[in-house]
Amino acid sequence: MNAAFDKIVLVTRKTRLAELIERFNTRAQAKFYIDHSTGDFDEYLAEDEVYRRSLDSIRTAIEIGIKVQVIDRALLPTFTFTEHDVVIAAGQDGLVANTAKYAGEQPIVGINPDRERFDGVLLPFAPAETRAVLTAVLEARAATREVTLAHAQLNDGQTLLAFNDFYVGARTHVSARYRIRYDSAVEAHSSSGVIVSTAAGSTGWLSSVFNMVAGVERFAGANDTVHAPQFRHGERKLLFVVREPFVSRHSQAGIVAGAIDTSHPLALESLMPSGGVIFSDGVESDALHFDSGSIATIGVAPRSARLVVRS
Repeated sequence: MNAAFDKIVLVTRKTRLAELIERFNTRAQAKFYIDHSTGDFDEYLAEDEVYRRSLDSIRTAIEIGIKVQVIDRALLPTFTFTEHDVVIAAGQDGLVANTAKYAGEQPIVGINPDRERFDGVLLPFAPAETRAVLTAVLEARAATREVTLAHAQLNDGQTLLAFNDFYVGARTHVSARYRIRYDSAVEAHSSSGVIVSTAAGSTGWLSSVFNMVAGVERFAGANDTVHAPQFRHGERKLLFVVREPFVSRHSQAGIVAGAIDTSHPLALESLMPSGGVIFSDGVESDALHFDSGSIATIGVAPRSARLVVRS
């Protein structure tokens, strides 16, 4: 075994049933709520049972004589990973994305606990393969893939990482006001916010913006429609788009999209007295305040995530 690793960190998530029981205090009350909202409580039970069986299988597989620590996804922002940890994420794809922001350069093994329900793009392994892939990591035989992360830093020193994308704008559905700087150009904007995407996230939120643009172009009779750019997970660049930029006497729409790399960062200065926010990967609870006086510089993160893949 590789002496560099002395602990296995298993990251888990609450099932929908567990979250319902937290909300309504008992399983009976949760069932009453679902039954009276025309939902199927049996589906919640089945999903929970499959996940628990998978976790039991994984827990048994990782009992190989070194320390094991199990943490819930909610604890990730405050958990300290070390260079001696092997990380296993057992949940949906989003759990891998959330874990990667905090795990440093430690290898992350994505286990799909429920192949019937979860796509598993970032979860290449089944619970039954846990022991084999863990052994490969510990013996330095596992294949890994480097995934570029995005990095946001405020002028007060606060930072945030993104595996898929950043949203920069207003917390609620009002116009975001900010000043944007990119490639020596500067504009005042009023928009629905800015999305900054990594390659890993380019098929998600970013693609929906390009889908909207393509649909508008077809409606307008354009001969050629735009498509979301494709780039590799390890490529050291990001893409940004401005959502619904509004043109007025006080706002422009000349800077609406671009590529970000080490030579071309994006800077955004908040013009919102309150309610401004920067969050990553759809997790609004783990966010930076982006109010007047805040300047965010967004670029490629100094480090990459390291995902274990099939060799």
